[in-house]
Amino acid sequence: MHFPTSGVDVSPIVPPLVAFAISTLVSPAGVSGAFLILPFQMSVLGFTSPAVSATNLLYNVIAIPGGVSQYIREGRMAWPIAWTTLAGTLPGIVLGALVRVRYLSDARSAKFFVGLVLAWLGSRLLAEFFTGGRSSSAAKRAIEAKFSGRLPKEAVVRTRRVSLRRVDYEFWGETFSFSPLALFALSLAVGIAGGIYGIGGGAIIAPFVVSVFHLPIYTVAGASLFGTFATSIAGVVFFELLGIWRESAPVPVRPDWLLGMLFGIGGLAGTFVGARMQKYLPERWIRLGLGLVVLGIAASYIRQFLV
Repeated sequence: MHFPTSGVDVSPIVPPLVAFAISTLVSPAGVSGAFLILPFQMSVLGFTSPAVSATNLLYNVIAIPGGVSQYIREGRMAWPIAWTTLAGTLPGIVLGALVRVRYLSDARSAKFFVGLVLAWLGSRLLAEFFTGGRSSSAAKRAIEAKFSGRLPKEAVVRTRRVSLRRVDYEFWGETFSFSPLALFALSLAVGIAGGIYGIGGGAIIAPFVVSVFHLPIYTVAGASLFGTFATSIAGVVFFELLGIWRESAPVPVRPDWLLGMLFGIGGLAGTFVGARMQKYLPERWIRLGLGLVVLGIAASYIRQFLV
């Protein structure tokens, strides 16, 4: 099947199958899988114009509601994290999309920096796994000690206090806190990177919040996906309007709607399955998977800079 916008020729069965497999594996950690869909589009399908970023964001828009709805239904959506993340990534992704189109047709140096940051985060996550989480907070260790095969129904998020300086919430009898201003600053930076690369930001925010803010992945995953979903909508709209405005541009910037929807359909099923799987997985093993994924992204970004 030929896709005119991207110039891709591929069987219509391939995109949803690839997206389903990827999103099922990574959505328990709060990652949509767009960071893996992007290199698949570029390296395997040969889709390399700026429109690939817009198509990747379209994948997020269609795929993520499957996981978000499940996290909300099961009470594991930490809304203070979700809204703070959204407040930072939303303006950031618009700025990043503008930078991508106008200045960074080849953003190798910036991607190298992102790769180094992700390598540090991935190393921290793996260190926590191999040391038994000794560097984690006492509350996170208590959560891990309670786990015995699945999360109980009472393991839900309850917000206790919200202010500009501090947010407290309870999960499974333990209290967790974070600085919304620090999370906002992180989200803004991640939003810019997400707009440039079309990754939505969850692949960076989730490991950072888990490793540096010491919040449990059970409460971070849904919020990370929610922020990625909302900002991806803004990114798709921005790229579409930019494509209309620059209709005579030498390279396409608008999303390939048909290709993006095929990826999204597979991702929708995958994020739903992944979110349901999460309650059966020990946090320590989810962190291990997230750490390996993040190190894989880091290695890819660094390799692209060096070769």
